[in-house]
Amino acid sequence: MEPRRFGSVIRLRPEREAEYRRLHEAVWPDVLAQIARSNIRDYTIFLRDGLLFSYYVYTGPDHSADMAAMAADPRTREWWALTDPCQQPVETAAEGEWWAPLEEVFHVG
Repeated sequence: MEPRRFGSVIRLRPEREAEYRRLHEAVWPDVLAQIARSNIRDYTIFLRDGLLFSYYVYTGPDHSADMAAMAADPRTREWWALTDPCQQPVETAAEGEWWAPLEEVFHVG
């Protein structure tokens, strides 16, 4: 199976930027382990002008199942309880969508 790339965006609340950066200086090992178990590689978050952009490569056979497993993981849920208040969906996010997915329009590699 060919690896797939995923990108998404969300806003960072300006008053929470320092907290968000501090959290990501020491991501919990349990959270990093769950990311790996969910077949995510090269996970990166970028910041520019209050907009967070995330990118990762997915190497597994069932993205939906792996994302559901991540969402069910208790330590990941604790982590999100700390990071989610730092974020807010972009204006064009669909109803109930947190990180808004991006459409890939070009890749060379």
